[in-house]
Amino acid sequence: MEKEVKIEWQGRPLSLIYGKVANQANGAVLVRYADTVVLVSAVMSQEDIPDVDFLPLTVEYQEMAYAAGKIPGGFFKREIGRPSDHEILTARLVDRPIRPLFPEGFAREVQIIATVLSVDQENEPDILAVIGASAALIVSDIPFSIPIAAARIGRINGEWVINPTRSQLEESELNIVVAGHEKGIVMVEGGARFVPEEVVLEGLFVAHEALKPVLELQKELQQAVGKEKLVVAPPERPAELVEKLQRYVPLMEEALTIAEKLPRHKRLKEIFKQAVEELGLDETAVLQAKGIFKEFEKQLIRQKVLQEGKRIDGRGFKDIRPITCEVGVLPRTHGSAIFKRGETQVLAVTTLGTSADEQKIDALYGESFKSFMVHYNFPPYCVGEVKRLRGPSRREIGHGALAERALKPVVPTEEEFPYTIRVVSEVLESNGSSSMATVCGGSLSLMDAGVPVKKAVAGIAMGLMIEGDKVAILSDIMGDEDHCGDMDFKVAGTREGVTAIQMDIKIEGVSKEILQQALVQAREGRLFILDKMEAVLAKPKPTLSPYAPRIAIVDVEPEKIANLIGPGGRVIKDIIAKTGVTIDIKETGKVHIISHDDEAIQKASEMVKQVTQDIEVGRLYIGKVKKLMDFGALVEILPGIMGLVHISELDHRRVRKVSDILKEGDEVLVRVLEVGDDGKIKLSRKAALSPPPHLRKKGEKIRKGKSS
Repeated sequence: MEKEVKIEWQGRPLSLIYGKVANQANGAVLVRYADTVVLVSAVMSQEDIPDVDFLPLTVEYQEMAYAAGKIPGGFFKREIGRPSDHEILTARLVDRPIRPLFPEGFAREVQIIATVLSVDQENEPDILAVIGASAALIVSDIPFSIPIAAARIGRINGEWVINPTRSQLEESELNIVVAGHEKGIVMVEGGARFVPEEVVLEGLFVAHEALKPVLELQKELQQAVGKEKLVVAPPERPAELVEKLQRYVPLMEEALTIAEKLPRHKRLKEIFKQAVEELGLDETAVLQAKGIFKEFEKQLIRQKVLQEGKRIDGRGFKDIRPITCEVGVLPRTHGSAIFKRGETQVLAVTTLGTSADEQKIDALYGESFKSFMVHYNFPPYCVGEVKRLRGPSRREIGHGALAERALKPVVPTEEEFPYTIRVVSEVLESNGSSSMATVCGGSLSLMDAGVPVKKAVAGIAMGLMIEGDKVAILSDIMGDEDHCGDMDFKVAGTREGVTAIQMDIKIEGVSKEILQQALVQAREGRLFILDKMEAVLAKPKPTLSPYAPRIAIVDVEPEKIANLIGPGGRVIKDIIAKTGVTIDIKETGKVHIISHDDEAIQKASEMVKQVTQDIEVGRLYIGKVKKLMDFGALVEILPGIMGLVHISELDHRRVRKVSDILKEGDEVLVRVLEVGDDGKIKLSRKAALSPPPHLRKKGEKIRKGKSS
């Protein structure tokens, strides 16, 4: 049965089509917004996966080149291999809001695939992938019953814009994706340009209100074609086993007073092992006991916070863990810093490169180049584990992108600082909020490298626990508080405002008042962290590392670029050979001269200016004779720039043969007589010589020295 439902959404048509394609999936929907089309399918395995204590959900997002009328590059000419960072980040954007809404105990594998089939170059497909994933799940028999939707919020000249186009986003002071259901917001992801917290908060709820019509659209589709849902039994937790394990709760409560993460986790594992041995549990009971123990641990941590007002490590709700900062920790890198907050420690390293180091992005919207990158690495030793080292995980890519979004607004433009900048965060220890530690360490390492950043940036992760009328908003959460809490809310920014925000909510909804208090508390924590950072390094170092390349920029008129390159690249190659520099010529006429030697840069800059200067009529030049002809000589007055000295302009006296005066390779003083419209240059040796005696003014002395 084919069914289409549609509405006008923010001035553009939005439609959901079921039954037209991919009918062997449990659920599949075509989502169209203007001329951007995304197909989203949801498939569930036939049987439960045994012995799993997590939701086996995978989300894939793929952008097909044909969607933009392109043929993929590379040898194979097809979309193969590892997904791009953008595709991975969009897959995470789809995954995060739907994952918490599956019922507990559901153990079948679910795969969601969002495929971009058409893009109109203005309407982003990412929010359509979120909407499509929800719609495909809602109409299927997969046990997912609460529809969600997503909207992008922008702000231009003080006015809110829902789902701004790509061109509008260039003017917008913020770019935030908000996902939610009827009862509230469930996910936030985006960045801003120093926007105050109260403005960000207003934008979140403006976006949430705007996405509600899409929720109604999904309900309409479900009522028309929705399948009967699979019934999921809650995880089995026999009352007798729960009662037997209760005796170990006091031991767990005592273990949760251990402030340090690894000793605390070790003790909890010892208690579980003790329970298994003393109770003689079989394999099935052990799996059940794991779930019961996790629930005990969660209840104890939440009880301690909500009823006793205490956190695991004894901090108050607003307290930040002890912070230490250090810069210049590595001798040969361009910039480095260690930022440690509690048991989370990050080494951030900044490397400066040239435009040759820019990252090439080949996307649906065409090729682009990226000159600022933040990469986040999470090695297994940072949490005391043994694992194989592989490529970056989706989590690592996501955390790096969040830190990059937070830092990018303070990074200077290419005109201000013509370097490619790469920041690498090595997580050395992790107990919560390593992405925000990356923001803090990255900011310090940029300043240590001498990058003229506008301001320092810091980040903090906020947590939330709610039960009834009891609410606890926690600043600078640890890993266990994140796992047992109801919200993970990361906020990064400067003293002036927010630059990045990410929020995942695990409960049905959070009120505006709670989010407002969380943002106020996050700002207080951020300012505290900035004070600690600025006590170590308050502003960028005035000079670059001696190991960083130096770049000088010479502005050349674009039409003079050919003069700089010369025939067959001869001129530019000659400059490089004589100075040892690297030269990068932009189409705009900006010439980047790169070297570690300041003198070489100065010499090359002068040579570039010389060969690209305007030829002045009447000016004297010392040129080199390149070729003799019967009627004159070709003289190179600047690298690659030739002029003709006619035989009549060689001397004051009559010259029979050019070779009587000049030889190839001679240096000769000449004066420019004329520059023609066609670029041809007429030169004169005669006009550069001292006049003969009969033409000399009375009392005028003859200039000494050779003229050629």
